[in-house]
Amino acid sequence: MLRRLRSRFVTGEDDRGDVPGWVLVTLMTAGLVVTLWAVAGPRLAEVFEDSLSSVQGPGS
Repeated sequence: MLRRLRSRFVTGEDDRGDVPGWVLVTLMTAGLVVTLWAVAGPRLAEVFEDSLSSVQGPGS
């Protein structure tokens, strides 16, 4: 086993990793972002508009 491991590092075999795992992580992250945006989007827009109006001042 040690010989196999050593030969793998010496030959420099390309290890692409766990591609299906990364795809799953990416899809789950995108799903979380979409869910949070749907839930908090209107409130975040309101907070952003309030902060802009407070910086611009009244009557601007």
